[in-house]
Amino acid sequence: MGGILLVDKPGGITSHDVVARARRALGTRKIGHAGTLDPMATGLLVLGVDSATRLLTYLVGLDKTYEATIRLGVATDSDDADGVVTATADAAAVAAITDADIAAGVAHLTGAISQVPSRVSAIKVNGRRAYDLARAGEEVELKARSVTVSRFAVREMRRGAGTLDVDVVVDCSSGTYIRALARDLGAALGVGVGGHLTALRRTHIGPFDVAEAVGVDDIAAAELLPQARVAAEVLGSFPVTADEARDLRHGKRLTGAAARLATDKAAAIDPDGRLVGIVERRGADVKSAMNVSEES
Repeated sequence: MGGILLVDKPGGITSHDVVARARRALGTRKIGHAGTLDPMATGLLVLGVDSATRLLTYLVGLDKTYEATIRLGVATDSDDADGVVTATADAAAVAAITDADIAAGVAHLTGAISQVPSRVSAIKVNGRRAYDLARAGEEVELKARSVTVSRFAVREMRRGAGTLDVDVVVDCSSGTYIRALARDLGAALGVGVGGHLTALRRTHIGPFDVAEAVGVDDIAAAELLPQARVAAEVLGSFPVTADEARDLRHGKRLTGAAARLATDKAAAIDPDGRLVGIVERRGADVKSAMNVSEES
């Protein structure tokens, strides 16, 4: 009746392609995902199946971890390898970049930062996706937004003919664009250096690890994660009695129960281990923010 499916997306297809395959494999139209990946990117997609699509609201804002390769010395119009090259740096300027320069640039882009998303992002501008506007040849100006990069670590560097490839791992808040980090690292290293992504892999979304995910060809045989487990892992568990579960499902408040709630929102779990819904604090009471049918 519903659950969460972890899929390891391969490169060359869109997140929507993965959803379409899952719909065919699982025989249901009701599937959504918690955060897209670009076609060139690989890694973790979290899908909600049937009744669990309503849980995705509580998953899209989770922190994420990426492994990426940034190529310094070349800029593209999309800030990744799928774009058209717009500038190539002087080979001597790239050769002069030191480890200390990279460390300083990475440190500048770590912590709470203001970031302008890539012009080919999925952000809507006057009701249209930025990437649609960019592909139509229209000028796209996106506003800077506040994001948090809690880890931006360099793993390895490789020098080529006029380029410097930097392998990194990034822990960040939802809404952070790794392509923009590549672009901005290039900009931080001097006029004309430039940078773009040549590889991107998402390895974690909140508590979910890509190591637990299935390939797109194995979706039909995959085991869905139970909604109760996922909700409790993400939001924390709020155990309720059978009577309280019935009241919550009928839209009633649990009078005076807020003292039992450790956070503002939590997963209400009935005595049989089923997810009743997501509950929230309302003064001294607890009420449902989202209910799950008993059959689910």
